[in-house]
Amino acid sequence: MEEELIGIIGGTGLGEALAEHIIDAEFYDINTPFGRPSTSIMVGRIGQKRVAFLNRHGKGHRFSPSEVPFAANIFSLKKLGVHTVIGSGAIGSLREEIAPGNLIIVDQFIDKTFKRVNSFYRDFGAVHCEMAQPVCGRVREILIDTAQGIDIKTHLKGTYVCMEGPQFSTRAESLMHQSWGADLIGMTAMPEAKLAREAQMCYVLIALASDYDCWKPQEATKNKQTLLKEIIGNLQVATCNCLELVKAVLAGERKLVCDDCHCRNSLELAVWTDQSQIAMADKEKLKVLFE
Repeated sequence: MEEELIGIIGGTGLGEALAEHIIDAEFYDINTPFGRPSTSIMVGRIGQKRVAFLNRHGKGHRFSPSEVPFAANIFSLKKLGVHTVIGSGAIGSLREEIAPGNLIIVDQFIDKTFKRVNSFYRDFGAVHCEMAQPVCGRVREILIDTAQGIDIKTHLKGTYVCMEGPQFSTRAESLMHQSWGADLIGMTAMPEAKLAREAQMCYVLIALASDYDCWKPQEATKNKQTLLKEIIGNLQVATCNCLELVKAVLAGERKLVCDDCHCRNSLELAVWTDQSQIAMADKEKLKVLFE
């Protein structure tokens, strides 16, 4: 059996830190029908596992959230043979109990983005993937079980509001998101999770809490420079915590890739367009997604 290749997408924080832990690294520049990914994909090992690591924002944090080439990123990983993706990303907490520095294993999303390419199948046909459970329950369970065995404060669920950005929330928006029942606010989980489902990949997300967003009044005695230092410090703590969790997951015995997982068959009933109406050139262009 071919050795598992686990995709890891690093966001703010983990995007620069994880690369230092990959050994025997090789770099792959992938072309896709959706352009080039954020940066070269690093394929190597963390412990005994082969990983394909992609820095979501590119080298030097080049891309803002609206400009991240999400479709090219997911397509590239699938083209390399990745079937399971562990994503990470910084968020603002909308709940007192989710403190800066904590990790959250996300289970739900609210998508407020509107500028981004959110499907591979524009001009291809009508393709409707189910998203009721937007992350892989099987891999998420592995993350939860692993998190409970290490000494890191990790919340085992959380609803993530993905806003367009790049500006941060107004206080009215932050309070509204709280009233919706959301727990986290960020800018990068969508359309990444949707595209992973369209690519028949298992996808999970570890969120890194850096601050309390703006619903919580800031201490009047702290100036902007002090607050920024605190946020950076919180993100550094969360990044270290996320590294420990990812390494523990990769060191575990449970298989992260499963051919029988329902995520791996998400297109089975999703294509509603009659096959005769789909151009052969389009089928060939996107065949990687159907494999």
